[in-house]
Amino acid sequence: MNAVRNLVILTGAGISAESGLATFRGPGGLWEGHRVEDVCTPEALAADPELVHRFYDARREALASVTPNAAHRALARLDTTWTGDLLIVTQNVDDLHERAGARRMLHMHGELLSALCAACGARVPWSGSLPPGAHCDACGAAALRPDIVFFGEMPYAMERIEQAVASADLFVSIGTSGAVYPAAGFVQLARHYGAETLELNLERSAGSDWFEETRLGPASALVPAWVDEMLG
Repeated sequence: MNAVRNLVILTGAGISAESGLATFRGPGGLWEGHRVEDVCTPEALAADPELVHRFYDARREALASVTPNAAHRALARLDTTWTGDLLIVTQNVDDLHERAGARRMLHMHGELLSALCAACGARVPWSGSLPPGAHCDACGAAALRPDIVFFGEMPYAMERIEQAVASADLFVSIGTSGAVYPAAGFVQLARHYGAETLELNLERSAGSDWFEETRLGPASALVPAWVDEMLG
């Protein structure tokens, strides 16, 4: 690769699947037994808040039983060592990047270990169950909901992410399906602004044709090897 200083890394469900977390797609996916419309839309929350809250309470409980894998740890090592600009953008709602030690990162789809006040927009740390009607300490409204970006809602920090992608020398996608927008369009934005592009994935994704290079294999093997390359 040419001289690289500014890095943007997009991670998806594939990186956390190797820690034992269910993915959002496929036969064993997170939505098994539930239609997406039943658990991850504003309409679902309004129609059956008990179901939606139980669903994310279960995801929170599952998260407590897993640990970061070699791919998470390698990206954390890159984060703490890389002297140029670096931003890890994750589509995942787990905290495995943080537990591995990554700090320069954003959760574009929200976080399991956070609650969002639908009344005032406050985001607060949360663990354990989150009952419907829980009160917000900031405004007092009984309006706390899972801090998850539902389908049809705008992901977090899009302006910052797009600015980082537009300034990147290298854009890397790890463990993503390449089918969920707007994240699936980041590679096109990166190419438009002249960045090199690399995909690390278990198999070719819906967006593989946009990448200049695709390396196939488990993230826990590919990512540490790539980080070793980057750090020389």
